[in-house]
Amino acid sequence: MADCDLRGYGVLVTRAAHQSEQLARMIEACEGRAVRLPAIEILPSRDPAEAQRLLASRWDWIIFVSPNAVRFGLRLLAEHGSADAGIGAVGASTARHLKQAGFNVDLIPDRGYDSEGLLSLPELNQVDGLKILIVRGEGGRALLGDTLQARGAKVRYAEVYRRERPDPHTESLLAGWSENVQLVTTTSREILQNLVEIVGETGWSKLSQTPLVVISERMELEAHRLGFSTIIRASGADDRSLMEAICHWVE
Repeated sequence: MADCDLRGYGVLVTRAAHQSEQLARMIEACEGRAVRLPAIEILPSRDPAEAQRLLASRWDWIIFVSPNAVRFGLRLLAEHGSADAGIGAVGASTARHLKQAGFNVDLIPDRGYDSEGLLSLPELNQVDGLKILIVRGEGGRALLGDTLQARGAKVRYAEVYRRERPDPHTESLLAGWSENVQLVTTTSREILQNLVEIVGETGWSKLSQTPLVVISERMELEAHRLGFSTIIRASGADDRSLMEAICHWVE
């Protein structure tokens, strides 16, 4: 685990509430203040029956795009589903959740823990005629499925969760922002965009001038477009990578 002295630093943690505590504890273990402001809420999908039907069918590959896809997808996975399917995970954290649930993970990117990294693997370059199920949230990113279809695969989506923007009260947070928040962490473009909307016009000048941690080139470009002054890119979305970025910034 990253180890540094965060005394005097407040770090805004914006993950969904059920995913934020480990990072918050790591910050607090380094004597920092973890300021919790979930900027996204993860809920079950609106049509779980359709996702369950798909998960119970036969597939050559089942690919999980996130830990939330694992969390909600396994609730729907039928006991006699596609037992002989290969299992893919877009990132290390997703793979870890699958392994903890007893699954062997056959595909995981060895670089760039995202759709691009997964698509670069040789196993997904020769997929003509294969049946591939992508387990994701409602309205997820299309790159993975579109590319696999272009390569000849028969792709379907099991959408097992949905994302909503919370509406927290931020008056006290914004009033004490300069004293309490020295760094902001974000782990998806949607979280970043939600956060901007949550603080509103009143809080934008404070948020935009606070150093921001992102986890990908796409997020870095989006943060530049929005107008953030200082952007720090972590090497991944996992808590260890976020802590390494935080500690490097402090040093």
